[in-house]
Amino acid sequence: MLSGTKVLDLSRVLAGPLCAMILGDLGADVIKVERPGMGDDTRGWGPPFDDRGESAYYLSVNRNKLSLAADLERVADRVLLRDLIAGADVVVDNFRRGTLERRDLDPDELLGRYPRLIWCTVTGFGPKSRRPGYDFVAQAESGWMAVTGEPSGEPTKVGVALADVIAGKDAAIAILAALLARERTGAGRRVFISLADSARGALVNVAQNALVTGRDAARWGNAHPNLVPYQLFRAADRPLVIAVGSDAQWKSCALALGLDALAADAALATNAGRLAHRDHIVKEFSRRLAESPAAAWQKRLDDAGVPAALVKGVLEMLEEVEASSLSGLPSSVGGTVRLPPPRLDEQGSVIRHRGWRVFNGTFGQTDGL
Repeated sequence: MLSGTKVLDLSRVLAGPLCAMILGDLGADVIKVERPGMGDDTRGWGPPFDDRGESAYYLSVNRNKLSLAADLERVADRVLLRDLIAGADVVVDNFRRGTLERRDLDPDELLGRYPRLIWCTVTGFGPKSRRPGYDFVAQAESGWMAVTGEPSGEPTKVGVALADVIAGKDAAIAILAALLARERTGAGRRVFISLADSARGALVNVAQNALVTGRDAARWGNAHPNLVPYQLFRAADRPLVIAVGSDAQWKSCALALGLDALAADAALATNAGRLAHRDHIVKEFSRRLAESPAAAWQKRLDDAGVPAALVKGVLEMLEEVEASSLSGLPSSVGGTVRLPPPRLDEQGSVIRHRGWRVFNGTFGQTDGL
């Protein structure tokens, strides 16, 4: 899909590298630029490390790339980077404001020189902020932590660095739109993505509830502020979740669980009625579901067309997909895995010699590698 599109990845840690990996999964030629000696910060974010000494964190977002170590303090390396930028379609970076400008790599100057170039900068809090961007901080400031966790407990972060992940995906979407616009207009553009904007945008209905009511959002634990039943329950052996999203699903769910009286109760026929009787429904569901194993309930609910799932551990989930300890999970956007995450400066010498010609037409078919 993006075969022949050249992406220079100047980013590190998670959001930027994930964006560049998504583009690589979709067929783009990606060169990852890293600091000599230590490389991407995440190369040291372990254990766990694999048998080559690479951290699992680094491996998770850096496949389908070639690695070049370059020192921004060295004139020769800056010249090399400017040459690579001249031949690139897309540049992705997440440097703090002023870092590149002070080193003769000013994005605005380079965009003026190469008007078809698309340059995406991922920031923590927008292009005018010098604050470093970390997922945990973005989760706190965006309102996520205030609505995550048990109602009587502490605000809680999401178990995945999801603000980074969403920002990385937002960056990939914005770049794809810019590439399409360039096809139509011939002009590139500067794109800014921030963890803060991506996290705030991901609040969707939670933010809209607050806008409509004027009341702050609350923590609901594993329940839902707008839907009942839509939460975690404990079966006889393990937890499962039930997610009733319509009145028809409600009736099918209650009948599948043998709660015929609830199914027949006119006061519960609509979601608004179920919200008003949340405690009663949760009590009856909890009592009934505790009588049998979770898998038995899931089969009944699946047969009735009711959304439900066992709460699985990560290893249990991984048993169901074709995943690799080297290249990670399958592409979430329908792309393919062609190259494993590179070692630091693994292709540096040939990139310095051949530039973008290191790619021989098709990603993964390279000269001298």
